[in-house]
Amino acid sequence: MTLQRWLRRMAFTLLGLVAAVGLYVAVACALMFWPANAKPAAEAPAIEAWVLSNGVHTDLVFPIRSATVDWLQLFPLTDFKAVPPDAEFVAIGWGDREFYLHTPTWADLTAARAFGALSGGNRALVHVTYLQRAQMRRGAYKLPLSQAQYAQLVDHVRATLPSGRATPIAGARYDKQDAFYEAEGGYHLFETCNTWTGRGLRRAGVTVSRWTPFDFNVTWHLQPAQP
Repeated sequence: MTLQRWLRRMAFTLLGLVAAVGLYVAVACALMFWPANAKPAAEAPAIEAWVLSNGVHTDLVFPIRSATVDWLQLFPLTDFKAVPPDAEFVAIGWGDREFYLHTPTWADLTAARAFGALSGGNRALVHVTYLQRAQMRRGAYKLPLSQAQYAQLVDHVRATLPSGRATPIAGARYDKQDAFYEAEGGYHLFETCNTWTGRGLRRAGVTVSRWTPFDFNVTWHLQPAQP
């Protein structure tokens, strides 16, 4: 193969990659304007809940105890190092196993780890954190839920756990008030942490994009709030 032919092939490959990325982002953005549940059920909100975003990843945030569920029964304090006694909420997210366990901060992110997550092949984990109200000052979006909608989201979380049971990953945590659990499914380019959040919201009848690969797809139709 001549150098000229090799360079031409590389150029076409790069152009194809750029086009694929552009199409991926364009579809994600376009679907925000064609949301599922555009006219949600007119039931009065009954649960104090949020979506919590760090700008990339989203978690579902619920009260620790309610008439619907006591999350301490599913994710007991014995799985955690030291949950603050004044914790009021539980944040639950889903994501790539390798990324979760080896990227506690953005400084730990590597190109290889990001590519490995997007290319698929890794099992998923559920990440659970018990939060104080003051820890939700940034990135919180109000999630108005009726009791019936909340029950749907609880079922969504339970369905993510193998056999509906929370199996902790021994020694895996970022700090004293979080823990990781085994999860169903695998992470890849079309199945991200945010698609998991979005799927739960659609199932519960919340207005949300029909596909949510990015955090802004999840939060676009929600109102920012300061708990």
